[in-house]
Amino acid sequence: MSEQLRIVIVGVGGQGVLSAAKNIGGAMLEAGHSVVMSEVHGMAQRGGVVVCNICIGDLDSSLIGDGQADIILSFEPIEAYRALNLANKDTVIISNMAAVIPVTASIGEMKYPDLDDIFAAISEVNSNFIKLEATELAKEAGTALAANTVMLGALAATGKLPISADELKKYMLSKVPPKTVEMNEKAFGMGMDCK
Repeated sequence: MSEQLRIVIVGVGGQGVLSAAKNIGGAMLEAGHSVVMSEVHGMAQRGGVVVCNICIGDLDSSLIGDGQADIILSFEPIEAYRALNLANKDTVIISNMAAVIPVTASIGEMKYPDLDDIFAAISEVNSNFIKLEATELAKEAGTALAANTVMLGALAATGKLPISADELKKYMLSKVPPKTVEMNEKAFGMGMDCK
């Protein structure tokens, strides 16, 4: 594959960011694509920031510089905003609309920014911004824990990946516990419908 694709996945600990990255990377490898990945998850177990870079194609490094991301997949709105420096006018930005309020905001030491302001700032960067209620859709599918699966479905629906939605879904379903296959398949489809 000569085409290159740079994906940044951001969120906070416990949202399934690493699982989503592994599913994307694994599906790409299974389809024969060259993949380089990296992850940063320092305080993730305490609700800290998690960032995964996935570089597909003829690339030797997983580093993604300012303006180089082709796709930003954000599991939390503030994290989408924080990753804006990596975006350009053509970057596809997909963000879950459900906020994860940090402890400092919940105890009154700081104020969580207004979501409308965050989304307006992201929309100013480019018009390829997709907002979805991934957590709510996941609950409809069976559990809020499937929000990452909804996000994968939304990503697949963009048509930006060098594999089909069915290839990504098949790989992802092969990695979930057997008793959750039907629920994850439903969550993936709900994400696909949010395009």
